[in-house]
Amino acid sequence: MRFLLLPISLLYNIVLTIRHKLYDWHILRTTRFGKPVICVGNLSLGGTGKTPHTEYLIRLLKDQYRVATLSRGYGRKTKGFRQADTSSNYEDLGDEPLQYFMKFPEIQVAVDEDRVDGVRKLLKSNNIPEVILLDDAFQHRKFKAGLNILLTEYQHLYCDDFLVPTGTLRDVRWAAKRADIIVVSKVPKDLDETEKQRIVGKLRPREGQNVFFSYLEYLPLQPLNESARQLPAEEADAAMAFCGIAKHEPFEKEIKKHFKTADFLHFADHHPYSEKDVEDITKRFADLAGTKKIIVTTEKDASRLQKSPYLCQLERVPLYVLPVSVRFHEEEKFNEEILNYVRKNAHHS
Repeated sequence: MRFLLLPISLLYNIVLTIRHKLYDWHILRTTRFGKPVICVGNLSLGGTGKTPHTEYLIRLLKDQYRVATLSRGYGRKTKGFRQADTSSNYEDLGDEPLQYFMKFPEIQVAVDEDRVDGVRKLLKSNNIPEVILLDDAFQHRKFKAGLNILLTEYQHLYCDDFLVPTGTLRDVRWAAKRADIIVVSKVPKDLDETEKQRIVGKLRPREGQNVFFSYLEYLPLQPLNESARQLPAEEADAAMAFCGIAKHEPFEKEIKKHFKTADFLHFADHHPYSEKDVEDITKRFADLAGTKKIIVTTEKDASRLQKSPYLCQLERVPLYVLPVSVRFHEEEKFNEEILNYVRKNAHHS
């Protein structure tokens, strides 16, 4: 099947190459702003961990600088520029921006499919940000970020992949040369230096292009409703877990580490939950064996359920969220590279 789809991928490659060359030759216009702008992106369709890496940068910067995030707002029902406030929901912003706002209410969170227009509006706001984080904007050549961070998953390196529909890449491999930093994500926590050097050899970074390695670190389960607070997670003997994310395998693996009895229900990435979906979840939970059982979901899925008219149907069952964060093998070096860029380019008001 992949062989049959190869001509489509080759045609897509030609189209993308022409587009990139038009920008490289300055025939198509690129906009750059004076403020520090950090882009977190990838070459694939998803699953590299952009959200937890963006959250890592928020934590690193928010105590020293006024930080704003700007995303497309995938899955939202609104158009144009929108800034998060206490009345915002998933349909206004999309799940990932809403998650940022829920976890970091002290920063500005905005969405706009036009990144240039979105940054302009942020810089005209009453609380002008000192650092802007662009979530998933590496492929947007109309905008030139000051620092580009490219993510590639350890098990699915872009150098081993192909353009859609043959593979999962949405951009050509050689676009990676535009990145300032390459992060190999979701590596084993104990990844050795020999394996790191093997991967660097495969990626073949250009001169001055640093490669870092990050891994996921799951945090203790957090209760989302009163029923969950009545049944501590450590006392549960079974879990029914559901998620709508690009790659559910790490989430499932973590659940299985804590519960001998576990059942899983999968939805598409960014799936908007309906009343029937919630009914299916509660039915699977009711059918699960165990005397003390809970329901677990991801932070991204929890943001989609917030302010949902169907969330009340889960009030009588213990509902938990499994938080996840990112850690770096070369954490001090990575942090210093980010902070050095911001220090050199920030204009304090």
